Amino acid sequence: MRILHTMLRVGDLDRSVNFYAKVLGMRELSRQDYPAGEFTLVFLGYGEKSNTTVLELTYNWGVSEYELGTAFGHIAIEVPDVYAACEKMRAAGGKIIREAGPMNAGTTIIAFLEDPDGYQIELIGAKS
Repeated sequence: MRILHTMLRVGDLDRSVNFYAKVLGMRELSRQDYPAGEFTLVFLGYGEKSNTTVLELTYNWGVSEYELGTAFGHIAIEVPDVYAACEKMRAAGGKIIREAGPMNAGTTIIAFLEDPDGYQIELIGAKS
């Protein structure tokens, strides 16, 4: 067994695909419209769907925003250098909401940014 993907509902598909590609360096792996259901699915990631966990963006036609709720936490992405990643992502238009630094009550370097729909993404420094 393995985790296949995480799905996020987005209000502006092009804006979200641009964010995950430009700011986080993911690439679009597939896109499929479902006219009968009035939705579009886009899968993005750092590798192929066949062997890595990917992100599914779901755009329900005509829905421009969602209430995020209180149950969902964040997506986590490992990066070699959290400080450098924050600078690069900020320069690409990313919104850093917690600057790079040690986690609360720990030493692991983390940061948080927010996607265009308000979902949080944690950047975690790679362990040496």
